[in-house]
Amino acid sequence: MAASTLEDAFSKDSTSTAIIVPGNSAVTVSYQKLASDVKAFQQKLAKVGVSAEAAVSIALPNTYEFIVSFIAASRQRAIAAPLNPAYKQSEFEFYIDDLSSAIALVPRGAFAQDAAAVRAARKYNAAIAECYYNGTEVVLDVKEEGKLAGKIASVQTAQPDDTALVLHTSGTTGRPKAVPLTHRNLLRTMKNIQATYQLSSQDRTMLVMPLFHVHGLLAGFLAPLASGGSVVVLAKFSASEFWKDFVEHQANWYTAVPTIHQILLRNKTPSPMPKIRFIRSCSSPLSPKTFHELEKTFGAPVLEAYAMTEAAHQMTSNPLPPGKRQPGSVGVGQGVEIKILDDAGNEVAQGKEAEICIRGENVTKGYLNNPAANASSFTKDGFFRTGDQGKKDPDGYVIITGRIKELINKGGEKISPIELDNVITQNPAVFEAVSFALEDEIYGQDVGLAIVVKEGQKLDAGELKSWMAERVAKFKLPKKIFFTDVMPKTTTGKIQRRLVAEAMLKKEQPKAKL
Repeated sequence: MAASTLEDAFSKDSTSTAIIVPGNSAVTVSYQKLASDVKAFQQKLAKVGVSAEAAVSIALPNTYEFIVSFIAASRQRAIAAPLNPAYKQSEFEFYIDDLSSAIALVPRGAFAQDAAAVRAARKYNAAIAECYYNGTEVVLDVKEEGKLAGKIASVQTAQPDDTALVLHTSGTTGRPKAVPLTHRNLLRTMKNIQATYQLSSQDRTMLVMPLFHVHGLLAGFLAPLASGGSVVVLAKFSASEFWKDFVEHQANWYTAVPTIHQILLRNKTPSPMPKIRFIRSCSSPLSPKTFHELEKTFGAPVLEAYAMTEAAHQMTSNPLPPGKRQPGSVGVGQGVEIKILDDAGNEVAQGKEAEICIRGENVTKGYLNNPAANASSFTKDGFFRTGDQGKKDPDGYVIITGRIKELINKGGEKISPIELDNVITQNPAVFEAVSFALEDEIYGQDVGLAIVVKEGQKLDAGELKSWMAERVAKFKLPKKIFFTDVMPKTTTGKIQRRLVAEAMLKKEQPKAKL
């Protein structure tokens, strides 16, 4: 019988390895042990009063206890709500308040330190529990009962349409929106990812993406386990440790954001090179230049995918060989319908640019408590509007040309920042390039450009402009070029053009004289 919830998504009796947590006291866990630890933790959650639809805020780093508490909460019909453990108190407060969390799970020692997550949970009367693995079991040590005082719940059985997970989208503007994802949504994505990359029990992945993000959670953890494979869980990405762990634990693939791929290219490569079945890239555009460098350096097919929180992660991907891999394209729909629709919701002619829209069993039914966003985000036929502009090539491969809100509108000429970035990164002196809209009195908007120069290389604005003038139309040339040592990014390594623009313009402001 096919699995319908996270309750039956993984083997419960296999003695093969499911999870490896490297470190001084490395932890290796079988499927059997994982199932038993999840069941025990679910009983602990019930005992402290966590019931159906209660939000469980998980403020833990990538660890075995995160994995166990996440699966257990969703099996208890509660809502797992992973949070970035590096958040500040005000950020924790927003997310804990937004979901009226019943309990916040924090690392061992956090209570004594009165950590940010602890203070935020206390403010909203959520129970506070330290959560850690002691070598035999995952401990739930309740420090404050908060709103769960005197409560007890029975052990529940998850249903396919229960909300298993809520994550918030960062969005390019405004307040983060809460995205509820059901067991059905998650399992559909897990099946899609398994099918795209032909994942099996022979595969072992290196998890370098954070588990509070759909990329790490679905592609780096849930899909590999659903296929009977195994996951090497790193506490955090470290370029110097990556290949040592990859080789030692015999991983054969990994998925990451382009930033991580670029860092690995800048660091020492392993010798001999391990056999890598494929490398997946997602969550931010991968420049064709980085694509070719990765394939050449690591001798493995690079498969760029396209994903969103609202789609429980994956929507499209380039296929494995012998399928065609197309640099600069995010591939074809994977178990979903993809259409390029105009503002009225009608499909445009092949090759024409409009909004990329998606429909499938993995897509959320709508944002929580946000009827306005739901009304504008779905078409009359139930397609979700991604907010990305793009087109399909003759083979149906999707090419993203930019966030609709991030397109640069220079006097009516629409300029794709992704297209510009891909041209500029071809310059041998450029390590990273991000173009963005600048306000302009004459044109309304003009092109701004942030550049990180490669180590040991020199480049000035004049040289770069004349190099670009031979490759792009004159109206696409930047009005201003900002040189920076580090490109501002979100906590998951994503580039948000708005953040880059703000940081560059701030740098430029003259200091006030005292």
